[in-house]
Amino acid sequence: MERYVIGVDFGTLSGRSVLVRVADGEEVATSVLDYPHGVIDQKLPDGTVLGVDWALQHPDDYMQVFARTIPEVLKMAGVKPEQVIGVGVDFTACTMLPVKSDGTPLCMTEEFSSVPNAWIKLWKHHAAQDEANKLNAVAEERKEPFLQRYGGKISSEWMIPKIWQTLDEAPEVYKAADRFIEAADWVIWQLTGVEKRNTCTAGYKAIWHKEDSYPSSAFFAALDPRMENITETKLAGDLYPAGTCAGEITPEAASLTTLLPGTAVAVANVDAHVSMPAVGITSAGKMLMIMGTSTCHIVMGNEERNVPGMCGVVEDGIIQGFFGYEAGQSCVGDHFQWFTDNCVPADYMEEAASRGIDIHQLLTEKASLLKTGESGLVALDWWNGNRSVLVDVDLTGMLVGATLSTKPEEIYRALIEATAYGTRIIIDTFHENGVPVEELYAAGGIAEKNPMIMQIYADVTRRSIRISGSPQAPALGSAMFAAVAAGKERGGYDSIMEAAPVMGKVKDIVYTPDAESSTVYEKLYAEYRILHDYFGRGENNVMKRLKEIRKNVKGA
Repeated sequence: MERYVIGVDFGTLSGRSVLVRVADGEEVATSVLDYPHGVIDQKLPDGTVLGVDWALQHPDDYMQVFARTIPEVLKMAGVKPEQVIGVGVDFTACTMLPVKSDGTPLCMTEEFSSVPNAWIKLWKHHAAQDEANKLNAVAEERKEPFLQRYGGKISSEWMIPKIWQTLDEAPEVYKAADRFIEAADWVIWQLTGVEKRNTCTAGYKAIWHKEDSYPSSAFFAALDPRMENITETKLAGDLYPAGTCAGEITPEAASLTTLLPGTAVAVANVDAHVSMPAVGITSAGKMLMIMGTSTCHIVMGNEERNVPGMCGVVEDGIIQGFFGYEAGQSCVGDHFQWFTDNCVPADYMEEAASRGIDIHQLLTEKASLLKTGESGLVALDWWNGNRSVLVDVDLTGMLVGATLSTKPEEIYRALIEATAYGTRIIIDTFHENGVPVEELYAAGGIAEKNPMIMQIYADVTRRSIRISGSPQAPALGSAMFAAVAAGKERGGYDSIMEAAPVMGKVKDIVYTPDAESSTVYEKLYAEYRILHDYFGRGENNVMKRLKEIRKNVKGA
C-alpha cells in the first residue's frame, strides 16, 4: 500500500494542505483556503476599531483550513485515510495568542471578544514597537548576552514585545491567559490534544536558547515586575525539535479532518525554516530565500556567530547538528501589490483586462524591456518597515529620481530592485561576519512565477540562484517532517537527512548573473546603501517623525 503524508502551510492570507507521496516526494494534491476573516487590521469582527500597525487573525480560520483542505486533498487524489501516516504543520511567526489552560483562545470567550489584545497577533503586527524599544534598551543596559544572538535588537514582531503590549494595554487579558502560545503550537494542540511547543519558534521568536534557556527572571522583572515569572507560567512547557512526534490525531480531530485517530503529528515549525530540506539543503553555506508577501532568508552554519541585524541564530533550529540563521524583509510581494492597488493608471488596467492577463504580468512585461539603470530610480523597500538588518518597523518607503516622464513600469521595476538590494545587504552582512553564503536558492510564489525578478536578484547579488522544485516548499517541508515523525516503522523516515535526498527537489533552471547588468547594479546598489544608512541608521529620522505625526493625527 502506497504511503502518504500531509503538509499544512499556514500563510499570511491563506492556508493550504499538500498531499505528498512518501516514496518520492511527489505532490499528488493541493487544496488552498483563503482565510474567511483575512488579516484583521482595521476593526474586530464586532466592529471594535483597531489602532495603527495592528494585524490580527481569527483562530477559527485555521481550523477551517484543517476541516476543508485536508478532506479535499484526499478526495482529489483518491487516497484513503489509512494510507496517510503523518501530518506536519508550518506557520508564519511570530503569530501568537493568549489561551486558557484547555487551549481555548481568549478572543473566543464572551468576556474578551471585544478586546484587541485577546486576539491572535499576526507576525506583521507592529503595534508593540514601544515595548520592543524598551526591551532592547533594558537588555543593552543590563548587557544581556542574548541580545547579540538576535543581531543586537529584538523585533516588535517577536513574542515578548507582543506579550508585554498585552500587559501594558489589557492587563486583564494578561492575567486571564494561562498561556501565550505560537499559533503553530496551538493548532498542533488542537490536532493532538497535547500542548507541545517547538524549539524553532521558541528559539527565533521567544528568546529561548538550547543551553541558556529563556532570559532570567531578573531580566523580565526589570522589564515589568508583573512579568518576573512569565517563563515558568505563561511560557511554561517542554520544547521539542523538528521531526519529533508531538502526538497523534484525536477522535475529535479525526472527525474534523477525516483522518484516522492515531495518525502521527509532527511538532510545528516555521514556514521558512521547514523549507530548507524541501529544496534538498542539508549543509552549511546555502541560503534559501522564501519569497512571498515578505521574504525570509535562511542559512545554516557550523558555529554560532553574531551577525548584526539577523533575526536569530538557533542551534538545531533548522536541522540538528547545525546553527540555523534567519534574516528577512518585511515587505516584498506586499510591496508590489501595494503599487498595483494604488498607483497604476486606468489604461494599464484596461490593457491587462483586454489581453486577459494579470496587471503584474503586464507590468513585468513592460519592465523587462527596460535596460538596467534606464529609469534613473532608486527605492527603499521599507513600506512595511525593515526587519533586517536595521530591525526597525518605524522606517517607511522611499522613491528617489522620479520625474514627470517616469512611467509605472519604471517604478514597478525600481521597487523590485529595492527588494533585491535589501537582500544583498543581508547576504553581505552574513558573509562579512563569518557566516558564508556561497549559493542561493529561492522558493515561493515569486520565485516560481517571475523569471525577471529572479534574474534581477542574480544580477544584484552576483550569485547564481536555483529554484525550488515545489511551488509549495513549506508544505512539502512540513510533509517531510511528518514522515520523520511517523518514523520508518510506519513507512516514513528516521531522520530528515534520510528524507531530504528522496523527497526534496529543485528545478533544472539556474539564474546566473549577467556581467553587464551586474556592473550597473553595483553602482545603483552603492546609491541604495547611502540612502539606507542615511535614513535607517539615525542620521535623518524624518520617516519616524512623519509616522509620529500621522499616529497623533489619526488617533486624535
